[in-house]
Amino acid sequence: MNQQLEQELLSSWQERQEYAEQMQPILGKLYRNHAIEVSVYGRPLLGASAIEIIKAHRSVRLKERNKLRLRESWPLLEQMSQMTLAPAHIDLGKLAYAYHYDAQYADVGIADYLQQQLHEVIGVQDQQIHQDVVLYGFGRIGRILARLLIERQGKNNKLRLKAIVVRGGKAGDLEKRASLLRRDSVHGPFNGSITVDTEKNAIKANGSYIQVIYANSPNEVDYQQYGISDAIVIDNTGIWRDAEGLGQHMQSKGVKKVLLTAPGKGELKNIVYGVNHQDIKPEDKIISAASCTTNAITPVLKAIDEHYGIESGHVETVHSFTNDQNLIDNFHKGDRRGRSAALNMVITETGAATAVAKAYPQLEGKLTGSSIRVPTPNVSLAILNLHLSQSTDKDSINNYLRDISLFSELQHQINYTASTEIVSTDLVGTRAPAVIDSQATIVAGQRATLYVWYDNEFGYSCQVMKVLQNMAGLNSPTLPKASVSL
Repeated sequence: MNQQLEQELLSSWQERQEYAEQMQPILGKLYRNHAIEVSVYGRPLLGASAIEIIKAHRSVRLKERNKLRLRESWPLLEQMSQMTLAPAHIDLGKLAYAYHYDAQYADVGIADYLQQQLHEVIGVQDQQIHQDVVLYGFGRIGRILARLLIERQGKNNKLRLKAIVVRGGKAGDLEKRASLLRRDSVHGPFNGSITVDTEKNAIKANGSYIQVIYANSPNEVDYQQYGISDAIVIDNTGIWRDAEGLGQHMQSKGVKKVLLTAPGKGELKNIVYGVNHQDIKPEDKIISAASCTTNAITPVLKAIDEHYGIESGHVETVHSFTNDQNLIDNFHKGDRRGRSAALNMVITETGAATAVAKAYPQLEGKLTGSSIRVPTPNVSLAILNLHLSQSTDKDSINNYLRDISLFSELQHQINYTASTEIVSTDLVGTRAPAVIDSQATIVAGQRATLYVWYDNEFGYSCQVMKVLQNMAGLNSPTLPKASVSL
């Protein structure tokens, strides 16, 4: 490599670093002061490092005809920082790309362009109130939800994690709970500072003061004595799944609503955000966020059904092992689940295929399902074998799903990859509940097989957060508006 080329590469890299470093404080202030969450083609920039901001911009070239340079998006971000905005999700990448590469904006100034694109949140007074949140149970999902709630900490944060309820209370329990939040074998270290207050049984994390409450049942807890009122309790235990069992939380002082992080039974609404979240009503007291698999497959099935029609199908999930299995062979009430999760592939049942109809009734009776538990700790794969109402081909169905993932109302639920090298560990921490593996798509006439990856912990928890925000009345628009209809 000659010296001139080497110098050009170095200068280009330094320029990108400098722009990314200038963006970081603005991104933070936009969130803390206005509850504006900024992304680049769906990749969130909240708390992102300079390298992550650069990589987010580089990913645009995989989705569009041209690159998006940081020097092209920087002026728009700088202008946004000077505007009075109401809470929103704003995709800086899409705004910047359209501004620089869409001919209709060739003679429009940045200020006027942003006034046009963001008009519904400009100068709008923020009427949203703060919401107390309690995590009942602190296992895999509970700790990820804690991370997601804490990462949004700031004076304008509307969701306040006020307490965690767990069993126990033995010597050293508080320190161990904090340690499990601080260190995670799958998702890595906590991004911030954690300390414990042993005298008051509390965890301090990034400015959040989180009371740890020890109780064996909901009726033992009086949240009001901890200064908690009108709280939404997120039940992560899975012990109770119907209205009667979960209704115990409603008897505790200081509780307003309950959100279950498991499939609900009986008449409970099972919500898959992006598909049937409009079914959440202000008067609903207890709601289920369904299962990780249901959240992964339902948005994709909805998108396919509304464009191609689905006559019938079978869903096979290749699912990472979970805590309800045994590490080594031992008694288990479930068939086969007593065998070592770390050593075996285990055929088991899944209710996700039938559960789809609770969120998307159009597919009732059309799907069957089964599951194989495999010796990986996280990230699962759903294989959708579908008989469509019309013939298509691989390119057409992939192009359609790509556009859905980028420009539709399901853009937060469906992600898309064209990589030929992607494997499960590459998807740890993915925030979308479903990732289409386009290179694995198989189509023959009316038969289509789709491979859908999902982080069954993190991606699902992000969906739970969206249901939580809706229950709290925190419904921020995504801008620019979706341009692709289902």
